[in-house]
Amino acid sequence: MTDAPDLPEGYEFSADPARVDVDRVYGWLSADAYWAIGRPRQTHERAMASSLNFGVYAAASGEQVAYARVVTDHALFAWLADVYVDPSARGKGLGTSFVARVRDHLAPLGLRRLALVTADAHGVYEKLGFEPLDRPDQWMVHTFGQAAGE
Repeated sequence: MTDAPDLPEGYEFSADPARVDVDRVYGWLSADAYWAIGRPRQTHERAMASSLNFGVYAAASGEQVAYARVVTDHALFAWLADVYVDPSARGKGLGTSFVARVRDHLAPLGLRRLALVTADAHGVYEKLGFEPLDRPDQWMVHTFGQAAGE
């Protein structure tokens, strides 16, 4: 796919996990992301270690301003999770262009589905071809009763 909107000037996308500022990402998610508030640090690090990790960085300083991770089998399915844009970088179209780059990074794998869950960002994802489930009655979930954020 090549319809990814340009990143705002002064920002760069990276799929290099070595660039991810783990402390910063943990701070964002555990304190400010409704789906991960209170997530234990050990759980966070285990999730990152088992995922593809992506970031957006301020080109001038190298400071990370956005994060996302993907859980995938590299063949059929992927789950987009923990998409977060620092409040200082919001409102510039960064989230949309970031998710488009993550999607495009995965395209060569030939995946059948890229899924996600969101309570409040449907408009961002719809711009990129995400749709509500056609048959939500076919999907099921088992909840293990974990603590919040796990």
